Amino acid sequence: MKIDGGLGAANPTSLSGGLASIGASAKRLEDEGYAGAWTAETSHDPFLPHVIAAEHTERLELGTAIAVAFARNPMILAQIGHDLQRYSGGRFIMGLGTQIRPHITKRFSMEWSQPAARMREFVSAMQAIWDCWNNGTKLAFRGDFYTHTLMTPFFNPGPNECGPPKVFISAVGPLMSEVAGEVCDGLICHAFSTETYLREVTLPRIEAGLAKSGRTMDDFEIIGPGFVVTGPDEETMAKAATGIRQQIAFYASTPAYLGVLEIHGWEGLHGDLNAMSKRGEWQAMGDLIDDEMLDAFAVVAEPDKVAAEIRARYGDCVDRMMFYALGGDHGADFWMPIVADLAA
Repeated sequence: MKIDGGLGAANPTSLSGGLASIGASAKRLEDEGYAGAWTAETSHDPFLPHVIAAEHTERLELGTAIAVAFARNPMILAQIGHDLQRYSGGRFIMGLGTQIRPHITKRFSMEWSQPAARMREFVSAMQAIWDCWNNGTKLAFRGDFYTHTLMTPFFNPGPNECGPPKVFISAVGPLMSEVAGEVCDGLICHAFSTETYLREVTLPRIEAGLAKSGRTMDDFEIIGPGFVVTGPDEETMAKAATGIRQQIAFYASTPAYLGVLEIHGWEGLHGDLNAMSKRGEWQAMGDLIDDEMLDAFAVVAEPDKVAAEIRARYGDCVDRMMFYALGGDHGADFWMPIVADLAA
């Protein structure tokens, strides 16, 4: 199993950090045996760090988990992906997500409709643009949401000796999971996913999408859900559990993720959490996440048992993993034995 880390932060389970720390962070992740380094589009641009990371590493894969697709258009991301793929020597992964309607319409002031269909077309349009640049085909993409039919020599960067970057998308719902299998190279499981949901909903829909494109799981990578509760002592583990409970509660309050709760019979909790979120009761929301729910969403184990628990839960169906740990101040040294065990 490939183990990935967050780029730019002292703690590899974090996706936050400033540009000044990127070079050292990327080099450290590579030296410590991580397979990939990821950035998230939260309070900073997700692409800029990878220019610096590419300069300081040789083998580390570099990706966005995620960049918001619908805040941009296929041509803009095709150009960014083309340049980062070339500059990194073929190590860039374009990881995209939809975000939810309020953020697209109110934060980015962009259009929202039919997210799965739009994402399928978005990725297909990028691939058409890359095909034009790499193989000289005429750009003639016409869809319901995007149209790209003009490419003059002045705006054509020409073939990329590294080829186009891989494209992963983040998915929770079954429709988006099928889109991933149909047009993408991989799927980023949302942290708000369980082994049951992954096996009974996500994987079958990925396989359905792969069948449409004439491919199999051998042509595809899955990044597993990475909630982990661990620590060197009971107090630290309790603090970590509190942080993860609050994050689970936040996601469970969001209507878009209701399907994950429904498969476990927990849908009744959604209404309470949603109402509490509107009242700003963020910390209290975590108190509604009991031990059964915590164990379903997170690997809860002492440090020397984390790798075995991850392998038992996801070893036969997940290709790579990035740990998502909250509430515990675990530094890089804490995770190294776990990374080495899983990567062996």
